[in-house]
Amino acid sequence: MKRFFEDSTPVGVICHGPWTLIEAGVVKGRTLTSWPSLKTDLVNAGAKWVDQEVVTDRGLVSSRKPADIPAFTRKLIEEIEEGSHAGRTGRPSAEQRAPR
Repeated sequence: MKRFFEDSTPVGVICHGPWTLIEAGVVKGRTLTSWPSLKTDLVNAGAKWVDQEVVTDRGLVSSRKPADIPAFTRKLIEEIEEGSHAGRTGRPSAEQRAPR
């Protein structure tokens, strides 16, 4: 898992999935969401936890629960289409999103 973050590859987690990110040591300084019972674990690992349907932080897409799957899927597909997020600080320009 850690390699995906080192390579700036888009990653998606939903429900209790963020526990794998905590174990990989990749949540510090990231904003994400999860099933509410993970909030304390994420905060203790250095993440900022928010209660939103879908959250994106530099290619990391997270959602809370199965009801969020439609929004989660749309956003994750968008992030995968954008490709690597190396060096990005915000939303890529149209030129960066254009197919090559």
